Amino acid sequence: MDSVIRALQPYFERIPSVERPKGHVHFREKFAWTVAILLLYFILSNVPVFGLSPESIDIFAAYRALFAGATGSIIALGIGPIVTASIILQLLVGAGIINLDLTDPEDRAAYQDFQRFLVFVMIAVEAFPQIAGGLLKPDLNLAAQLGVSPSLIAFLIFIQLFIGGVLIVYMDEVVSKWGIGSGVSLFILAGIAQSIVIGLFNWVVPPNSHLPAGIVPRWIWIAQHYSADFLLTGSGLVFLLLEGGILAIVTTAVIILLVVFFEGTRVEIPLAHAAARGARGRFPIKLIYASVLPMIFVRALQANIVAFGQILYTRGITVFGEYVGGHAVSGLMYFLSPIRSPYDWVPALVKTKGAAFAAIPEWMIIAHLLIDATILIVGGIIFAVFWVETSGMDARTVASQIAKSGMQVPGFRKSPQILERVLSRYIPKVTVLGGAIIGILTLIANMLGTIGNVSGTGLLLAVSIAYRFYEDLAKEQLTEMHPLIRRILGEEV
Repeated sequence: MDSVIRALQPYFERIPSVERPKGHVHFREKFAWTVAILLLYFILSNVPVFGLSPESIDIFAAYRALFAGATGSIIALGIGPIVTASIILQLLVGAGIINLDLTDPEDRAAYQDFQRFLVFVMIAVEAFPQIAGGLLKPDLNLAAQLGVSPSLIAFLIFIQLFIGGVLIVYMDEVVSKWGIGSGVSLFILAGIAQSIVIGLFNWVVPPNSHLPAGIVPRWIWIAQHYSADFLLTGSGLVFLLLEGGILAIVTTAVIILLVVFFEGTRVEIPLAHAAARGARGRFPIKLIYASVLPMIFVRALQANIVAFGQILYTRGITVFGEYVGGHAVSGLMYFLSPIRSPYDWVPALVKTKGAAFAAIPEWMIIAHLLIDATILIVGGIIFAVFWVETSGMDARTVASQIAKSGMQVPGFRKSPQILERVLSRYIPKVTVLGGAIIGILTLIANMLGTIGNVSGTGLLLAVSIAYRFYEDLAKEQLTEMHPLIRRILGEEV
Protein backbone atom coordinates (compact mmCIF):
# COMPACT_ATOMS: atom_id res chain seq x y z
CA MET A 1 0.00 0.00 0.00
CA ASP A 2 2.97 2.31 0.57
CA SER A 3 3.69 2.22 -3.20
CA VAL A 4 0.11 3.34 -3.87
CA ILE A 5 0.49 6.20 -1.39
CA ARG A 6 3.72 7.33 -3.10
CA ALA A 7 2.06 7.13 -6.51
CA LEU A 8 -0.94 9.18 -5.39
CA GLN A 9 1.09 11.74 -3.42
CA PRO A 10 1.11 14.31 -6.29
CA TYR A 11 -2.69 14.34 -6.07
CA PHE A 12 -2.71 14.47 -2.26
CA GLU A 13 -0.35 17.45 -2.40
CA ARG A 14 -2.99 19.44 -4.28
CA ILE A 15 -5.24 19.48 -1.23
CA PRO A 16 -4.89 23.02 0.17
CA SER A 17 -2.97 23.29 3.42
CA VAL A 18 -1.82 26.05 5.75
CA GLU A 19 1.65 27.23 4.75
CA ARG A 20 4.37 26.82 7.32
CA PRO A 21 6.16 29.95 8.52
CA LYS A 22 9.44 30.50 6.68
CA GLY A 23 11.16 31.95 9.70
CA HIS A 24 10.81 32.28 13.43
CA VAL A 25 7.35 33.34 14.60
CA HIS A 26 7.53 35.64 17.61
CA PHE A 27 5.80 34.64 20.81
CA ARG A 28 3.25 37.47 20.67
CA GLU A 29 2.21 36.48 17.16
CA LYS A 30 1.88 32.82 18.16
CA PHE A 31 -0.20 33.76 21.18
CA ALA A 32 -2.41 36.03 19.04
CA TRP A 33 -3.05 33.24 16.51
CA THR A 34 -3.88 30.81 19.32
CA VAL A 35 -6.37 33.18 20.97
CA ALA A 36 -7.97 34.07 17.62
CA ILE A 37 -8.54 30.42 16.71
CA LEU A 38 -9.92 29.72 20.17
CA LEU A 39 -12.45 32.55 19.82
CA LEU A 40 -13.40 31.29 16.35
CA TYR A 41 -13.93 27.81 17.80
CA PHE A 42 -16.37 29.15 20.43
CA ILE A 43 -18.21 31.17 17.77
CA LEU A 44 -18.59 28.13 15.50
CA SER A 45 -19.76 25.98 18.41
CA ASN A 46 -22.75 28.34 18.70
CA VAL A 47 -23.64 28.33 14.99
CA PRO A 48 -26.56 25.85 14.65
CA VAL A 49 -26.99 23.51 11.70
CA PHE A 50 -29.70 24.95 9.46
CA GLY A 51 -32.61 22.60 8.92
CA LEU A 52 -31.76 20.12 11.68
CA SER A 53 -34.80 18.69 13.47
CA PRO A 54 -34.99 18.97 17.29
CA GLU A 55 -35.81 15.26 17.30
CA SER A 56 -32.33 14.37 16.05
CA ILE A 57 -30.18 12.04 18.15
CA ASP A 58 -26.55 12.89 18.96
CA ILE A 59 -24.84 9.49 19.06
CA PHE A 60 -21.63 11.12 20.27
CA ALA A 61 -23.28 13.01 23.15
CA ALA A 62 -21.34 10.98 25.73
CA TYR A 63 -18.06 11.82 23.96
CA ARG A 64 -18.58 15.54 23.49
CA ALA A 65 -15.75 16.46 25.88
CA LEU A 66 -13.46 14.07 24.01
CA PHE A 67 -14.37 15.07 20.45
CA ALA A 68 -14.46 18.81 21.19
CA GLY A 69 -17.65 19.35 19.22
CA ALA A 70 -20.96 20.94 20.10
CA THR A 71 -24.28 19.15 19.67
CA GLY A 72 -26.38 20.66 16.88
CA SER A 73 -23.62 23.03 15.69
CA ILE A 74 -21.78 22.97 12.38
CA ILE A 75 -18.71 21.63 14.22
CA ALA A 76 -20.70 18.74 15.72
CA LEU A 77 -18.16 16.26 14.33
CA GLY A 78 -15.38 18.03 16.23
CA ILE A 79 -11.98 16.36 16.03
CA GLY A 80 -13.60 12.96 15.50
CA PRO A 81 -12.51 12.65 11.84
CA ILE A 82 -8.93 13.67 12.69
CA VAL A 83 -8.70 11.11 15.49
CA THR A 84 -10.38 8.36 13.46
CA ALA A 85 -8.00 8.93 10.54
CA SER A 86 -5.05 8.73 12.94
CA ILE A 87 -6.38 5.46 14.38
CA ILE A 88 -6.72 3.92 10.91
CA LEU A 89 -3.20 4.98 9.95
CA GLN A 90 -1.70 3.69 13.19
CA LEU A 91 -3.42 0.34 12.71
CA LEU A 92 -2.20 0.14 9.09
CA VAL A 93 1.36 0.99 10.16
CA GLY A 94 1.23 -1.41 13.10
CA ALA A 95 -0.04 -4.23 10.86
CA GLY A 96 2.74 -3.57 8.34
CA ILE A 97 0.29 -2.70 5.56
CA ILE A 98 1.87 0.74 5.31
CA ASN A 99 5.63 0.33 5.40
CA LEU A 100 6.89 3.88 5.07
CA ASP A 101 10.15 5.02 6.70
CA LEU A 102 8.90 7.95 8.76
CA THR A 103 12.48 9.06 9.43
CA ASP A 104 12.88 9.69 5.69
CA PRO A 105 11.64 13.21 4.74
CA GLU A 106 10.00 12.04 1.48
CA ASP A 107 8.19 9.09 3.08
CA ARG A 108 7.12 11.25 5.99
CA ALA A 109 5.72 13.88 3.59
CA ALA A 110 3.80 11.16 1.72
CA TYR A 111 2.43 9.84 5.01
CA GLN A 112 1.27 13.30 6.14
CA ASP A 113 -0.33 14.10 2.76
CA PHE A 114 -2.20 10.79 2.83
CA GLN A 115 -3.30 11.49 6.40
CA ARG A 116 -4.77 14.86 5.38
CA PHE A 117 -6.67 13.18 2.52
CA LEU A 118 -7.95 10.48 4.87
CA VAL A 119 -9.22 13.11 7.34
CA PHE A 120 -11.42 14.64 4.63
CA VAL A 121 -12.72 11.18 3.75
CA MET A 122 -13.55 10.51 7.41
CA ILE A 123 -15.50 13.79 7.65
CA ALA A 124 -17.87 12.49 4.98
CA VAL A 125 -17.87 8.96 6.41
CA GLU A 126 -18.86 10.16 9.89
CA ALA A 127 -21.50 12.66 8.70
CA PHE A 128 -23.30 10.66 6.00
CA PRO A 129 -24.28 7.53 8.01
CA GLN A 130 -25.84 9.66 10.76
CA ILE A 131 -28.05 11.38 8.18
CA ALA A 132 -28.81 8.25 6.14
CA GLY A 133 -29.46 6.27 9.33
CA GLY A 134 -32.12 8.71 10.51
CA LEU A 135 -30.22 9.99 13.55
CA LEU A 136 -29.71 13.51 12.19
CA LYS A 137 -33.15 14.29 10.81
CA PRO A 138 -34.20 17.16 8.53
CA ASP A 139 -36.85 19.51 9.90
CA LEU A 140 -40.03 18.51 8.04
CA ASN A 141 -41.86 21.70 9.03
CA LEU A 142 -39.07 23.83 7.56
CA ALA A 143 -39.08 21.75 4.37
CA ALA A 144 -42.85 22.28 4.05
CA GLN A 145 -42.54 26.02 4.64
CA LEU A 146 -39.82 26.35 2.01
CA GLY A 147 -41.63 24.01 -0.37
CA VAL A 148 -38.62 21.75 -0.84
CA SER A 149 -37.99 18.05 -0.38
CA PRO A 150 -36.71 16.82 3.03
CA SER A 151 -33.91 15.15 1.04
CA LEU A 152 -32.67 18.60 0.02
CA ILE A 153 -32.64 19.71 3.67
CA ALA A 154 -30.76 16.51 4.57
CA PHE A 155 -28.19 17.29 1.85
CA LEU A 156 -27.77 20.82 3.24
CA ILE A 157 -27.19 19.34 6.71
CA PHE A 158 -24.45 17.12 5.26
CA ILE A 159 -22.81 20.08 3.52
CA GLN A 160 -22.82 22.14 6.73
CA LEU A 161 -21.30 19.32 8.77
CA PHE A 162 -18.65 18.76 6.09
CA ILE A 163 -17.76 22.48 6.04
CA GLY A 164 -17.55 22.49 9.85
CA GLY A 165 -15.26 19.45 9.80
CA VAL A 166 -13.00 21.09 7.20
CA LEU A 167 -12.84 24.29 9.28
CA ILE A 168 -11.71 22.28 12.31
CA VAL A 169 -8.95 20.68 10.22
CA TYR A 170 -7.57 24.01 9.01
CA MET A 171 -7.96 25.65 12.41
CA ASP A 172 -5.89 22.81 13.84
CA GLU A 173 -3.22 23.42 11.18
CA VAL A 174 -3.10 27.15 11.93
CA VAL A 175 -2.49 26.54 15.63
CA SER A 176 0.05 23.75 15.00
CA LYS A 177 2.08 25.84 12.52
CA TRP A 178 1.53 29.43 13.65
CA GLY A 179 0.34 29.12 17.25
CA ILE A 180 1.24 27.38 20.50
CA GLY A 181 0.69 23.64 20.91
CA SER A 182 -1.86 21.94 18.66
CA GLY A 183 -5.38 22.87 17.67
CA VAL A 184 -6.76 19.46 18.62
CA SER A 185 -5.47 19.84 22.18
CA LEU A 186 -6.67 23.44 22.36
CA PHE A 187 -10.22 22.52 21.30
CA ILE A 188 -10.38 19.62 23.76
CA LEU A 189 -9.17 21.79 26.63
CA ALA A 190 -11.64 24.57 25.75
CA GLY A 191 -14.59 22.18 25.54
CA ILE A 192 -13.78 20.38 28.78
CA ALA A 193 -13.13 23.60 30.69
CA GLN A 194 -16.49 24.90 29.51
CA SER A 195 -18.22 21.66 30.59
CA ILE A 196 -16.63 21.82 34.05
CA VAL A 197 -17.71 25.44 34.58
CA ILE A 198 -21.25 24.60 33.42
CA GLY A 199 -21.24 21.49 35.62
CA LEU A 200 -20.45 23.65 38.63
CA PHE A 201 -22.76 26.62 38.10
CA ASN A 202 -25.60 25.59 35.74
CA TRP A 203 -28.91 26.41 37.49
CA VAL A 204 -31.15 24.94 34.76
CA VAL A 205 -33.25 21.95 35.89
CA PRO A 206 -32.97 19.10 33.33
CA PRO A 207 -36.12 17.31 32.11
CA ASN A 208 -37.36 14.50 34.38
CA SER A 209 -35.39 15.90 37.31
CA HIS A 210 -36.10 18.18 40.23
CA LEU A 211 -32.46 19.08 40.95
CA PRO A 212 -30.50 21.81 39.13
CA ALA A 213 -27.80 20.54 36.78
CA GLY A 214 -24.96 22.49 38.41
CA ILE A 215 -23.39 21.29 41.65
CA VAL A 216 -23.39 24.66 43.42
CA PRO A 217 -27.09 25.45 42.62
CA ARG A 218 -27.85 21.85 43.58
CA TRP A 219 -26.32 22.39 47.04
CA ILE A 220 -28.45 25.49 47.50
CA TRP A 221 -31.57 23.56 46.46
CA ILE A 222 -30.73 20.66 48.82
CA ALA A 223 -30.15 23.07 51.73
CA GLN A 224 -33.57 24.59 51.11
CA HIS A 225 -35.51 21.30 50.82
CA TYR A 226 -33.74 18.80 53.10
CA SER A 227 -33.14 18.96 56.82
CA ALA A 228 -29.75 18.46 58.44
CA ASP A 229 -31.15 15.43 60.33
CA PHE A 230 -31.74 13.57 57.07
CA LEU A 231 -28.49 14.64 55.42
CA LEU A 232 -26.46 13.31 58.36
CA THR A 233 -28.00 9.83 58.12
CA GLY A 234 -26.51 7.03 56.02
CA SER A 235 -29.05 7.56 53.25
CA GLY A 236 -28.49 11.30 53.37
CA LEU A 237 -24.72 10.97 53.04
CA VAL A 238 -25.10 8.63 50.06
CA PHE A 239 -27.53 11.15 48.56
CA LEU A 240 -24.98 13.96 49.03
CA LEU A 241 -22.16 11.88 47.56
CA LEU A 242 -24.05 10.86 44.43
CA GLU A 243 -26.82 13.39 43.80
CA GLY A 244 -25.08 16.23 45.60
CA GLY A 245 -21.97 15.85 43.45
CA ILE A 246 -19.50 15.58 46.35
CA LEU A 247 -18.07 12.31 44.98
CA ALA A 248 -17.61 13.96 41.57
CA ILE A 249 -15.74 16.90 43.13
CA VAL A 250 -13.46 14.64 45.19
CA THR A 251 -12.76 12.40 42.19
CA THR A 252 -12.00 15.40 39.96
CA ALA A 253 -9.60 16.90 42.51
CA VAL A 254 -7.79 13.60 43.13
CA ILE A 255 -7.42 12.82 39.42
CA ILE A 256 -6.03 16.32 38.74
CA LEU A 257 -3.41 15.89 41.49
CA LEU A 258 -2.47 12.41 40.27
CA VAL A 259 -2.08 13.50 36.66
CA VAL A 260 0.09 16.47 37.68
CA PHE A 261 2.20 14.11 39.83
CA PHE A 262 2.67 11.58 37.02
CA GLU A 263 3.35 14.33 34.48
CA GLY A 264 6.14 15.60 36.74
CA THR A 265 7.64 12.13 37.28
CA ARG A 266 10.43 11.59 34.79
CA VAL A 267 13.81 10.06 34.06
CA GLU A 268 16.35 12.67 32.93
CA ILE A 269 19.20 11.72 30.58
CA PRO A 270 22.20 14.07 31.08
CA LEU A 271 23.44 15.73 27.88
CA ALA A 272 26.43 17.86 26.98
CA HIS A 273 27.12 19.92 23.87
CA ALA A 274 30.08 18.62 21.91
CA ALA A 275 31.12 22.05 20.57
CA ALA A 276 30.42 24.22 23.61
CA ARG A 277 32.17 23.09 26.76
CA GLY A 278 30.14 23.65 29.87
CA ALA A 279 26.87 23.65 27.95
CA ARG A 280 24.85 20.92 29.59
CA GLY A 281 21.25 19.89 29.58
CA ARG A 282 18.89 17.02 30.25
CA PHE A 283 16.50 15.08 28.07
CA PRO A 284 13.39 14.28 30.15
CA ILE A 285 11.58 10.97 29.60
CA LYS A 286 8.25 11.38 31.36
CA LEU A 287 6.46 8.51 33.04
CA ILE A 288 3.43 9.33 30.87
CA TYR A 289 5.71 9.43 27.83
CA ALA A 290 3.02 9.16 25.17
CA SER A 291 0.81 11.68 27.01
CA VAL A 292 -2.90 10.87 27.17
CA LEU A 293 -3.39 11.00 23.41
CA PRO A 294 -3.54 7.17 23.13
CA MET A 295 -6.62 7.30 25.35
CA ILE A 296 -8.28 9.53 22.75
CA PHE A 297 -7.69 6.79 20.19
CA VAL A 298 -9.10 4.12 22.52
CA ARG A 299 -12.27 6.04 23.28
CA ALA A 300 -12.67 7.22 19.69
CA LEU A 301 -12.46 3.64 18.39
CA GLN A 302 -14.93 2.57 21.07
CA ALA A 303 -17.26 5.46 20.24
CA ASN A 304 -17.29 4.64 16.53
CA ILE A 305 -18.09 0.97 17.20
CA VAL A 306 -20.95 1.79 19.60
CA ALA A 307 -22.26 4.50 17.26
CA PHE A 308 -22.25 2.03 14.36
CA GLY A 309 -24.32 -0.36 16.50
CA GLN A 310 -26.81 2.40 17.22
CA ILE A 311 -27.12 3.24 13.52
CA LEU A 312 -27.83 -0.43 12.80
CA TYR A 313 -30.42 -0.47 15.61
CA THR A 314 -32.26 2.50 14.09
CA ARG A 315 -32.43 0.52 10.84
CA GLY A 316 -34.06 -2.42 12.62
CA ILE A 317 -30.92 -4.57 13.02
CA THR A 318 -30.85 -5.60 16.70
CA VAL A 319 -28.45 -8.55 16.56
CA PHE A 320 -25.63 -6.45 18.05
CA GLY A 321 -27.76 -4.95 20.81
CA GLU A 322 -30.73 -2.77 21.66
CA TYR A 323 -30.72 0.86 22.77
CA VAL A 324 -32.88 2.83 25.20
CA GLY A 325 -32.43 6.60 25.36
CA GLY A 326 -29.18 6.37 23.40
CA HIS A 327 -27.68 3.76 25.78
CA ALA A 328 -27.09 0.12 24.88
CA VAL A 329 -28.97 -2.29 27.17
CA SER A 330 -28.16 -5.66 25.60
CA GLY A 331 -25.91 -7.54 23.21
CA LEU A 332 -22.31 -6.88 22.20
CA MET A 333 -22.80 -3.11 22.16
CA TYR A 334 -23.70 -3.13 25.86
CA PHE A 335 -20.41 -4.78 26.77
CA LEU A 336 -18.42 -2.43 24.52
CA SER A 337 -20.11 0.77 25.73
CA PRO A 338 -18.02 2.85 28.17
CA ILE A 339 -18.56 3.14 31.92
CA ARG A 340 -19.43 6.76 32.71
CA SER A 341 -20.55 6.85 36.37
CA PRO A 342 -21.52 4.63 39.35
CA TYR A 343 -24.92 4.26 37.67
CA ASP A 344 -23.26 2.12 34.99
CA TRP A 345 -21.52 -0.50 37.16
CA VAL A 346 -23.15 -0.62 40.64
CA PRO A 347 -26.02 -3.14 40.16
CA ALA A 348 -28.39 -1.40 42.59
CA LEU A 349 -27.86 1.96 40.84
CA VAL A 350 -28.03 0.50 37.32
CA LYS A 351 -31.50 -0.89 38.04
CA THR A 352 -32.78 2.57 39.05
CA LYS A 353 -32.33 3.89 35.49
CA GLY A 354 -35.49 2.25 34.13
CA ALA A 355 -37.23 -1.01 33.37
CA ALA A 356 -34.84 -1.93 30.52
CA PHE A 357 -31.83 -1.49 32.82
CA ALA A 358 -33.51 -3.29 35.71
CA ALA A 359 -33.76 -6.38 33.48
CA ILE A 360 -29.98 -6.54 32.99
CA PRO A 361 -28.52 -9.48 35.02
CA GLU A 362 -25.84 -8.67 37.58
CA TRP A 363 -23.27 -10.86 35.84
CA MET A 364 -23.65 -8.71 32.71
CA ILE A 365 -23.09 -5.54 34.73
CA ILE A 366 -19.91 -6.96 36.28
CA ALA A 367 -18.71 -8.28 32.90
CA HIS A 368 -19.39 -4.82 31.42
CA LEU A 369 -17.07 -3.25 34.01
CA LEU A 370 -14.31 -5.83 33.47
CA ILE A 371 -14.44 -5.49 29.68
CA ASP A 372 -14.29 -1.69 29.86
CA ALA A 373 -11.30 -1.94 32.24
CA THR A 374 -9.55 -4.27 29.80
CA ILE A 375 -10.26 -1.98 26.86
CA LEU A 376 -8.85 1.05 28.70
CA ILE A 377 -5.70 -0.55 30.09
CA VAL A 378 -4.74 -2.87 27.21
CA GLY A 379 -5.88 -0.34 24.61
CA GLY A 380 -3.92 2.41 26.37
CA ILE A 381 -0.74 0.33 26.16
CA ILE A 382 -1.23 -0.69 22.51
CA PHE A 383 -2.02 2.80 21.25
CA ALA A 384 0.78 4.31 23.36
CA VAL A 385 3.26 2.01 21.59
CA PHE A 386 1.74 2.83 18.18
CA TRP A 387 1.80 6.57 18.91
CA VAL A 388 5.46 6.56 20.01
CA GLU A 389 6.51 4.57 16.92
CA THR A 390 4.59 6.71 14.40
CA SER A 391 5.05 10.20 15.88
CA GLY A 392 8.84 10.29 16.00
CA MET A 393 9.11 9.68 19.76
CA ASP A 394 10.84 6.30 19.50
CA ALA A 395 14.42 5.82 20.67
CA ARG A 396 15.95 5.86 17.16
CA THR A 397 14.27 9.09 16.03
CA VAL A 398 14.93 10.90 19.31
CA ALA A 399 18.58 9.79 19.27
CA SER A 400 18.96 11.13 15.73
CA GLN A 401 17.43 14.49 16.71
CA ILE A 402 19.68 14.82 19.75
CA ALA A 403 22.77 13.93 17.70
CA LYS A 404 21.87 16.52 15.03
CA SER A 405 21.61 19.22 17.71
CA GLY A 406 25.23 18.52 18.72
CA MET A 407 24.39 17.02 22.11
CA GLN A 408 25.71 13.75 23.49
CA VAL A 409 25.59 11.73 26.72
CA PRO A 410 28.69 12.54 28.84
CA GLY A 411 31.04 9.57 29.04
CA PHE A 412 29.78 8.03 25.78
CA ARG A 413 30.98 8.40 22.20
CA LYS A 414 29.15 10.90 20.01
CA SER A 415 27.07 8.46 18.01
CA PRO A 416 23.33 8.15 17.30
CA GLN A 417 23.63 4.40 17.87
CA ILE A 418 25.02 4.94 21.37
CA LEU A 419 22.27 7.45 22.14
CA GLU A 420 19.66 5.03 20.83
CA ARG A 421 21.03 2.27 23.07
CA VAL A 422 20.82 4.53 26.13
CA LEU A 423 17.28 5.74 25.31
CA SER A 424 16.10 2.19 24.58
CA ARG A 425 16.67 1.34 28.23
CA TYR A 426 13.85 3.69 29.22
CA ILE A 427 11.49 4.70 26.38
CA PRO A 428 9.85 1.29 25.66
CA LYS A 429 9.33 0.62 29.38
CA VAL A 430 7.83 4.00 30.27
CA THR A 431 5.65 3.86 27.15
CA VAL A 432 3.99 0.65 28.32
CA LEU A 433 3.84 1.71 31.97
CA GLY A 434 2.48 5.16 31.13
CA GLY A 435 -0.22 3.71 28.85
CA ALA A 436 -1.36 1.37 31.62
CA ILE A 437 -1.38 4.17 34.24
CA ILE A 438 -3.49 6.42 32.03
CA GLY A 439 -5.92 3.56 31.44
CA ILE A 440 -6.25 2.91 35.19
CA LEU A 441 -6.77 6.60 36.01
CA THR A 442 -9.40 6.88 33.29
CA LEU A 443 -11.20 3.82 34.63
CA ILE A 444 -11.25 5.16 38.19
CA ALA A 445 -12.52 8.58 37.10
CA ASN A 446 -15.26 7.00 34.98
CA MET A 447 -16.33 4.65 37.76
CA LEU A 448 -16.74 7.46 40.30
CA GLY A 449 -17.90 10.29 38.02
CA THR A 450 -16.54 13.79 37.41
CA ILE A 451 -17.74 17.39 37.45
CA GLY A 452 -19.86 18.21 34.42
CA ASN A 453 -19.83 14.55 33.32
CA VAL A 454 -16.73 15.24 31.24
CA SER A 455 -15.72 11.57 31.66
CA GLY A 456 -12.44 10.29 33.01
CA THR A 457 -10.84 10.47 29.58
CA GLY A 458 -11.87 14.09 29.16
CA LEU A 459 -10.63 15.09 32.60
CA LEU A 460 -7.25 13.42 32.09
CA LEU A 461 -6.94 15.09 28.71
CA ALA A 462 -7.77 18.51 30.13
CA VAL A 463 -5.22 18.28 32.95
CA SER A 464 -2.48 16.84 30.75
CA ILE A 465 -3.11 19.35 27.96
CA ALA A 466 -3.15 22.29 30.40
CA TYR A 467 0.11 21.06 31.95
CA ARG A 468 1.79 20.71 28.55
CA PHE A 469 0.37 24.03 27.37
CA TYR A 470 2.02 25.65 30.38
CA GLU A 471 5.30 23.94 29.42
CA ASP A 472 4.94 25.12 25.80
CA LEU A 473 4.36 28.69 26.99
CA ALA A 474 7.48 28.51 29.17
CA LYS A 475 9.51 27.07 26.28
CA GLU A 476 8.30 29.75 23.85
CA GLN A 477 9.21 32.53 26.27
CA LEU A 478 12.61 30.97 26.93
CA THR A 479 13.49 30.59 23.24
CA GLU A 480 12.26 34.11 22.60
CA MET A 481 14.72 35.52 25.14
CA HIS A 482 17.61 33.23 24.16
CA PRO A 483 17.84 32.70 20.36
CA LEU A 484 20.80 30.31 20.82
CA ILE A 485 18.43 27.79 22.41
CA ARG A 486 16.43 27.73 19.18
CA ARG A 487 19.54 26.59 17.31
CA ILE A 488 20.16 23.83 19.85
CA LEU A 489 16.54 22.69 19.54
CA GLY A 490 16.81 22.68 15.76
CA GLU A 491 14.43 25.60 15.23
CA GLU A 492 14.94 28.36 12.69
CA VAL A 493 16.01 31.75 13.98
